[in-house]
Amino acid sequence: MFISTTTIRVRYGETDQMGYLYYGNYGLYYEVGRAEAIRELGFTYKELEDQGVIMPVAELNVKYLRPAYYDDLITVKTTLRELPKSSKIQFHSELYNEKNELLNVGVTTLVFIDVNTKQKAGLPEELKKRLEPFFQPA
Repeated sequence: MFISTTTIRVRYGETDQMGYLYYGNYGLYYEVGRAEAIRELGFTYKELEDQGVIMPVAELNVKYLRPAYYDDLITVKTTLRELPKSSKIQFHSELYNEKNELLNVGVTTLVFIDVNTKQKAGLPEELKKRLEPFFQPA
């Protein structure tokens, strides 16, 4: 299993009239978590794109448990529970406030797509090499 954490402070412009983090912005926080997780592996989305692979979102599931508020420091925990075996990769996201209360959970499914053919592709070899050590038997 691969786990990454990063923090984001809720900005005023991301809140609704009630002062809550607007529900549509949670997906953006998941994206920050995914990008930082890949960066922790010593790799970036840009490098994937340079290698001819794009990763559009195919599915997004979100469950709201508690609100996040303006100026809260949110911890985004991003987990890959399994090494991808097909053209899909699933990122599990959990958002916590500064009291370590679970606020939100979500699963984002992305698909590896060859940028030239626009067809599904497998897990890019370089990303696979970086992820494999996290999925070896103990």
